[in-house]
Amino acid sequence: MKDKLKKCSLKYILISTVIIFLVGSMFHFLFEWLGRNFIIGLIAPINESVWEHCKMVVLPIIIWWVIYYICTRKSNTINVQKWLTAMIISLIISIITIPLLFYFYTQSFGIESVFIDIFILFLAVLAGQSLACHYYKRSYKHLNKYVAIAIAIIIVIVFMIFTVYTPKMPIFMDTSNYTYGIQK
Repeated sequence: MKDKLKKCSLKYILISTVIIFLVGSMFHFLFEWLGRNFIIGLIAPINESVWEHCKMVVLPIIIWWVIYYICTRKSNTINVQKWLTAMIISLIISIITIPLLFYFYTQSFGIESVFIDIFILFLAVLAGQSLACHYYKRSYKHLNKYVAIAIAIIIVIVFMIFTVYTPKMPIFMDTSNYTYGIQK
């Protein structure tokens, strides 16, 4: 039992948060770096909308949890169903935290700051990873692994669809030029 608890230690939370934060930060620039490639735009932010900034956590979180599982599965101490459920928790909490914190500070205080936006990304990942690890260490209930995988796939697909078929709502609006979605 102790080995399982080590998988979600404070050290794990901090290391995973920093790595996901750094990879997510690179995702912010991926679309521009790769020549505004349409395919890349489906998985990386294409503009300055709050929605598109949530993409900065989607694949980095999924990639982190999957790679960590693959690298440690030989030790046979990770419950795959709980692990995938924890990944979903991290993913959903991180995605929800970004707009909540962004709209809280911009609407409550009337300020906008790139430094605060960057800090929000870090806090969102930290909150997601912390709650996911808390769940993994303390919970006895979990999703079926196929349900967890389906939820992750659905989240990725929803982000892709809303990149191309973007609802005309404030969360989807590029604040730098007041456009929506990927420009064809």
